[in-house]
Amino acid sequence: MEDLKTYAEVTWCPGCGNFGIFTAIRNAIPLLEQRGIKRENIVMTAGIGCHAKMFDYLNLSGIYSLHGREITTASGFKISNPNLKVITFSGDGSGLGEGLAHTLFAAKRNMDITMILHNNGVYALTTGQFSPLTQEGWKGPSTPKGSFEIPFNPISLLIEVGATFVARCYAGEVKHLTNTLVKAIEHEGFSFIEILQPAMPYHKWEEFKDNIEYIDNNGKSKDEVLKIARQAHRFTIGIFYQEIREVYHKSLYGSFNPVKNSMSREKRLEKINLILKP
Repeated sequence: MEDLKTYAEVTWCPGCGNFGIFTAIRNAIPLLEQRGIKRENIVMTAGIGCHAKMFDYLNLSGIYSLHGREITTASGFKISNPNLKVITFSGDGSGLGEGLAHTLFAAKRNMDITMILHNNGVYALTTGQFSPLTQEGWKGPSTPKGSFEIPFNPISLLIEVGATFVARCYAGEVKHLTNTLVKAIEHEGFSFIEILQPAMPYHKWEEFKDNIEYIDNNGKSKDEVLKIARQAHRFTIGIFYQEIREVYHKSLYGSFNPVKNSMSREKRLEKINLILKP
């Protein structure tokens, strides 16, 4: 677990919920290794924001992405080498704001990637603007009289568009979060985990811990789960939905792997010369 840390100085605010997420993902990787998923086959990407510092602190291979574009980078990883287990870290502003279209289409296509959404309900790194998940009435620097917009329901939204594993967790319940991360990453298909977490300058742990409740949806249909997701308390955590559906890269090219099955340089040049030959 300790070897999953890097030399980078951790600059999250003291008490930030990101510490719980960081601990959980470092707990999850060794468990995945015990299940036969090699660490060298796990790659990550991240957007821009407090969530994205995870990329600096977690000792896994990957590529830093742009704000809202972490899903496209993750999709590129998976399409180019289906043998990889791809994890993308995102924020409520990055993944469901600027990157909303990318997130929805990755879920629609059932891309085999795991999206870990850090939900603190605010653009924290840029000093507190309201986000797509900010609760109505919340007062902050950009909404001094209270936000009047209705936030997305990320759980019902992602189920509706096609994600095949959808869960909500809480950064203060590290064991539950660790187990859910393992299940999500093992799942073949688009896995979405919304993680409730406080950004200390704007929210406190007390707003979360006394309101957390767990869901039990064993055996329920998609329509039943959607109804539950729409009516559930926003502090309801657990695995809301899971189904088996063919993943995008298999629909695209079956068992072909562009990395393992690619032509040699000489063969490619030979084919190009044939095309260009007068």
